Amino acid sequence: MKRLICIALSVCMLVLALSGCSFSSLKTRILVNDGGWDSQRFHIELAKFIVENGYDGYELQTQYGSTPMNWQALLLGEIDMDLESWTDNIATYDEDIASGRIIDIGTLVADSAQGFYVPRYVVEGDPERGIEPMAPDLKTVKDLLKYPDLFPDPENPGKSRIYGGTPGWAIDEIMYKKYLAYGLDEDFVYFRTGSETVLFASLMSAYNLGEPWVGYCYEPTWIAGKCDLIRLEDEPYDPELYDQGLCEVPTQALKIIVNESFPEKCPDLVYFFSHYQTSSALVNEALAYLDDTGCTHEEAAVWFLQTHDELLDEWVEPEAAARVRQAVVEYGK
Repeated sequence: MKRLICIALSVCMLVLALSGCSFSSLKTRILVNDGGWDSQRFHIELAKFIVENGYDGYELQTQYGSTPMNWQALLLGEIDMDLESWTDNIATYDEDIASGRIIDIGTLVADSAQGFYVPRYVVEGDPERGIEPMAPDLKTVKDLLKYPDLFPDPENPGKSRIYGGTPGWAIDEIMYKKYLAYGLDEDFVYFRTGSETVLFASLMSAYNLGEPWVGYCYEPTWIAGKCDLIRLEDEPYDPELYDQGLCEVPTQALKIIVNESFPEKCPDLVYFFSHYQTSSALVNEALAYLDDTGCTHEEAAVWFLQTHDELLDEWVEPEAAARVRQAVVEYGK
């Protein structure tokens, strides 16, 4: 009898274990690329919170990799989504869309910008901080040639430093070509910090000290939310010249790109991702909060939903909005 009871208990435990596995397998995993920058990670956590609390049966996970690596993974169907996709930086974007292997499902931010930036006080000064204009005639990237000594490189006496993009990002290649094409290599060192964190730390340090700084930056970012910056002007955008670095980086819409199977795999989420839109100003605000408080990207996402609750009604259906709002109320309890 004892043996029969033990066998019965074992069978029950096995059934429960298998049931648990089956229940877990009902979750549809959405794999999203993580390129390593704060604005994308903020959006990932914001989307994750909404998807996992507003809808049933989904979990959102990330895969880290460089822009080219993640793009290929998207084309091959190895990941589901490129959230905050800088498609103007992808040379094959139009061709890939035309192939049907990927789908442009929505516009995340309609007014992003990138290029070479300087703090506003470099050009205009800052009377409140007692800073006189350092380069009053600096308006364009080419004008940097007028100021060969203004941005000294501490490691190369007699040279100035211009901070480049992050290695592995497609835009870094464009900015380096621009640096060479405009002859900046004669007086400037193109300095790659190796990460966005170090790049922005160099800008923040110079900004706090009121010192000159010039380098690559983009919006939306926390640094643009905290610092008053000027993007240097450039030659008018020309798609035939862009890859050579001979014109401006155009203001672009940041996209939500999914692989071809996403609408069938996640039909409940098509409405959300096709309506999910913010702005550079809103994201700059969120990223500045992230930096000021030292909170996590998830905590910044919940704060954003508390601060801009009205956006939920634009992004998701009423039932999903109600569930997300309840999750915000219960967060951290």
